[in-house]
Amino acid sequence: MRLYPAAPRPLRATIASDLLALVLLAVFAVLAVQVHDGVDQLAQIGQGVEEAGGSIQGAFESAADGVDGLPIVGGQLADTLRSAGDSTAGRAIAYGRDGQEGVHDLAKLLGWVTFAIPALLVIAAYVPRRVRQVRRLTAAARALDAAAVAEHEELLARRAVLSLPYADLLRHTRDPFGDLQRGHTAPLVAAALEEAGIRTPRTR
Repeated sequence: MRLYPAAPRPLRATIASDLLALVLLAVFAVLAVQVHDGVDQLAQIGQGVEEAGGSIQGAFESAADGVDGLPIVGGQLADTLRSAGDSTAGRAIAYGRDGQEGVHDLAKLLGWVTFAIPALLVIAAYVPRRVRQVRRLTAAARALDAAAVAEHEELLARRAVLSLPYADLLRHTRDPFGDLQRGHTAPLVAAALEEAGIRTPRTR
């Protein structure tokens, strides 16, 4: 299996494409972390509610301790204060804790969504094309070994002229059709090998 072209030009293009995909995934990961941290800071509201409830409950406990020693009604009054503290402040503490857990869960969800959706789009657009390229490079490497290139130069030159874009041909020769007609096949063979991702004999 051949993962990368041997020819310099497509090799540079493939490496740049791979790096771009990795950079995009890294950027999405950083954005996801920032979204998570930003949303997670809202948990401070629930934490404040919990702390306020704890302070109120502490105040009721202090008041209950203060009246607990009074004769006749002290014990009953202390129990009433503690019960009031548990019912009012206890609810605030529970609401604060539930709010914090909800914010933490929401932060995790939004962080994963921020990363997963664009990452899946990049992977869906990039991986199938990259797999096709690897298959094409592997097949070309098997079909175009050194012996085949040397033996079928004219056929490779014809294939280059008939199938490659003109811009690719003009990078190797100013007159592709004239070169083919005159039997000057070297630049056309080089164009065909570059398209297949195989290093030309001149640069090997």
